[in-house]
Amino acid sequence: MTLILGIESSCDETAAAVVEDGRKILSNEVSSQVDLHHQFGGVVPEIAARSHQKVINPIINEALAHANIGWVDIDALAVTQGPGLPGALIIGMATAKALAFAVSKPLIGINHLEGHLFANYIEHKNLKPPFIALIVSGGHTLLALVKDWGHYQILGRTLDDAAGEAFDKIAKYLGFG
Repeated sequence: MTLILGIESSCDETAAAVVEDGRKILSNEVSSQVDLHHQFGGVVPEIAARSHQKVINPIINEALAHANIGWVDIDALAVTQGPGLPGALIIGMATAKALAFAVSKPLIGINHLEGHLFANYIEHKNLKPPFIALIVSGGHTLLALVKDWGHYQILGRTLDDAAGEAFDKIAKYLGFG
């Protein structure tokens, strides 16, 4: 049994999860910043980074507690290394590096978009490449052929606004939340 502590801070949510053998989620703790950014009509990078800094350690502690494990049980740490908001990513990376060093565990950097691909692997146990994936996440819209895990061919991507940003802008214009 392999236990990984995952840390995510690429935009406006601080999250930590404990995953067993790459498939079973033992805990998944998230601190959302939606209320902080609502008044500005979108994510403010500096506010996002400062919020991550305040909540990242408590979120990690909650993930360990809800999984009912301690640092000795963790085999490695994984952290989002990009793409994302630079200040937000720095908080997650610095925290993960410090913790990995302090508890003498390996640290694995994860590409944010690749993480979305692997999330499907957790949800759909029989999913195996090849398949086509559409990623619509915040500032990213990407269509990829997943030839094998770690081997992708980008079939298309947005050049300016991503689909999520377009929905957000239209909703704001129409007065929706």
